[in-house]
Amino acid sequence: MEQADIGLIGLAVMGQNLVLNMARHGYRVAVYNRTTETMREFVAAHPDEPLVGCETLPAFVAALARPRRILIMVKAGAPVDAVISELAPLLEPGDLLIDGGNSFFQDTERRFRDLTARGLRYMGTGVSGGEEGALWGPSIMPGGSPEAWVMVQPILEAIAARVHDEPCVAYIGPGGAGHYVKMVHNGIEYGDMQLIAEVYDLLHRGLGLSAAELHDVFARWNEGELESYLVEITRDILGRVDQETNQPLVDLILDEAQQKGTGKWTSQNALDLGAPTPTINAAVESRIISAYKDERVAASRLIAGLASAFTGDRATLVVTARDALYAAKICSYAQGLALLRAASAEYGYDLNYGEIARIWRGGCIIRARLLEDIRAAYARNPHLTNLLLDPTFRTVVESRQGALRLVVQTAVGLGIPALALSASLAYFDAYRTARLPANLTQAQRDYFGAHTYRRIDKEGVFHTEWSQ
Repeated sequence: MEQADIGLIGLAVMGQNLVLNMARHGYRVAVYNRTTETMREFVAAHPDEPLVGCETLPAFVAALARPRRILIMVKAGAPVDAVISELAPLLEPGDLLIDGGNSFFQDTERRFRDLTARGLRYMGTGVSGGEEGALWGPSIMPGGSPEAWVMVQPILEAIAARVHDEPCVAYIGPGGAGHYVKMVHNGIEYGDMQLIAEVYDLLHRGLGLSAAELHDVFARWNEGELESYLVEITRDILGRVDQETNQPLVDLILDEAQQKGTGKWTSQNALDLGAPTPTINAAVESRIISAYKDERVAASRLIAGLASAFTGDRATLVVTARDALYAAKICSYAQGLALLRAASAEYGYDLNYGEIARIWRGGCIIRARLLEDIRAAYARNPHLTNLLLDPTFRTVVESRQGALRLVVQTAVGLGIPALALSASLAYFDAYRTARLPANLTQAQRDYFGAHTYRRIDKEGVFHTEWSQ
C-alpha cells in the first residue's frame, strides 16, 4: 500500500476538517483516533479521499512515509502528553511531531526540549480560524526548529488561507514561539470581542437601538475601516431571528461568556513580563464577572445606579461609536504587539511582527483590514517599539481620541460598564504621558517599606525617614 504523506491523531471536528483540507490538496493522510469507531465512520464517510484509516498506533506509524510527519489534534494539557508518551517510542530519529492544539507555550517548550533530546523533531503550531478555517484555510503559526519547518512547509502552505495569493503561514520562531503567538492572537481576540460587545451594549441599552437596527449599523461599519471577521459575524448575529419566538436570537442568549484559558494566559504572562495589556485584561475580567449571573441579578434588585437617559443625537453617537471602536481596537493591537516584542526579547524568539500581521490577515478570527496597515507599519520600521508611535496609526488614534473619550463618558453617565473601552483609552493616555503619578507611589513604598527611590535632579538611590 502507498504510504501516507502525513498522519493526524484526533478526529474531532477540527482534526477532521484539517484532514479533508490536506486531502483536497492532494496529500495522502493516515488517521488515528482513540475511539476507533470515530475513525471508521470518518473514513467511510469520505470514500473518494486519499485517507488511510488506522486502528492502532503501530499501524498508524507504519502507514507513514519516512521521515514521518504527524499532526496531533487533541485537547491541550495532559491529553497531548499522553499521546506523545504512547507515540514517541514507536518513532525514529528525525521524525516530526506537530501539536496543532491550543497548548500553553511553556508546555510546548518542555516537550520541545524533551523530544529534541530523544532525536525527534517537535513543533508547537497555532491554528486559528475555527472549524471553517480548518477546512478551507486557517492562519497557521508554526514554531520549532527551522529544519522541522522545512519538513512540513509545503503542506502547511498548501492548506493555509491565502490573501493576495500569499499563504497565511510563516515560520514563527524556535521552541514554543508558535504557540506563544497563537496565545497572544487569542488575547487580542478577547479584547476585540469585548470592545465590540461594549459598543453594542451602549447602542442597544443606552440608545435603545433594536437588533435589526444594529444589524444595519454593523453592516455599514464592515464596509469601511472596521472591516473584519468579528464585525462581519456581529452583523450576521444581530440579523438572526429565532424561529420559535420570532425574536432576535441574540436577545435570548444567556449573558455568561465562557473561556478556554488562552486569554487568561495572555494576561498572566503579560504580568510576568511586565508588559501592560489593560484591554485584554479587561476582556478577561468581563468574562469572569459575566459568570456571576445569579449575584448580578440579585445585586440589580438591591443596588441602584444613577437614573439617566441619553439626550443627545442618536445618529451622531452611532458615528462616534464607530470611530471610538476603531481607536480602541488599535490601542488593543498595540498592547498585543508590544507584548510580543517583550516576549521575543525574553525568550529569544526573534519574532517578525510584520510577518505575524501578514499571516493574521486571513483565515484567523482576528483577520481584519487593519492588519494590512499593521504589516505596512512594520515594513516602514521593523524595530517599531509600539504601534502608537507609527506616524499613520498615531494620526488615526489622535484624530479619533475625542470619539473614544465621548463614548466612554457617555457609557459612564448612563451606568453602562465599558471596561475594555475605558482600558484602551487609559492605555493611550498613560503611554503618551511624560510624567505619571508613580512618583507618589514610589514615595509611599519608601515610606512604609524603605524601598528607596531615584530623583529627577541628581543621580543615585535615596531613602527618606518620612515620619520625622
